[in-house]
Amino acid sequence: MQDKPVALVTGANQGIGLQIAKDLAAHGFTVLVGSRNLERGEAAATEVGRHAYALQLDVTNQASITAAAQRVRNEFGRLDVLIQNAAISNTKKRPGQAVEEYAKTTRPSNVSLDEMRAVWDTNVFGVLAVYQAMVPLLRKTPGARIVNVSSGVGSLATNLDPAFAYRAIFGPVYPASKTALNALTVAMAIELEPDGIKVNAVSPGFTRTNLNGYAGTETVVEGAREAVRVALLGPDGPTGTFTRWENETIPW
Repeated sequence: MQDKPVALVTGANQGIGLQIAKDLAAHGFTVLVGSRNLERGEAAATEVGRHAYALQLDVTNQASITAAAQRVRNEFGRLDVLIQNAAISNTKKRPGQAVEEYAKTTRPSNVSLDEMRAVWDTNVFGVLAVYQAMVPLLRKTPGARIVNVSSGVGSLATNLDPAFAYRAIFGPVYPASKTALNALTVAMAIELEPDGIKVNAVSPGFTRTNLNGYAGTETVVEGAREAVRVALLGPDGPTGTFTRWENETIPW
């Protein structure tokens, strides 16, 4: 087992995930850059620095997840922080199509179940599959952390407020997948509380990334900071929280 703490970031070859990887490396972590495409992961790891390693990890492929966990166990011997960042927003939105127009095709009355399944496969089932594969390693590391990258659009309480600006786009695909992720976060926090492992959800805000066609209003540096802040919380830090920068609680 190496002395440096080890962090795994899923979906780290671009966007917020890449910035989180860079920030954790700057805080002294060995960073595993999770990426579906190994070549892209290797390019991102080079960008992160000499203490970063590409890890082929497709969160929708069980064989890939199992192999990734085995490599972490064999080569690094520990896992201190797991950042569950990999996510997709859709598979059917046309280039240039406004989010509001796409949302009209994903109402509960007309949504494609295949579209919903595809997004949930990454954003919900993929998160759980990676958790199940990595939790034995996390349990061996005192003070381990899990951070699930969620979204404010998944907040049920917020969407029930008629004044919420994005209320009209709440639907069964991306927003509800983040609601389900929040539920998983609570379940994980309850399960791991006796082990002293903190599990929290964070919202990066409306960040300019490929996820939203670069329509966001914040930079990836701003989008990454809450995930990093929560990942670095000490042993007295909270568990089972949903926050945005800086420690602003989002209602479930």
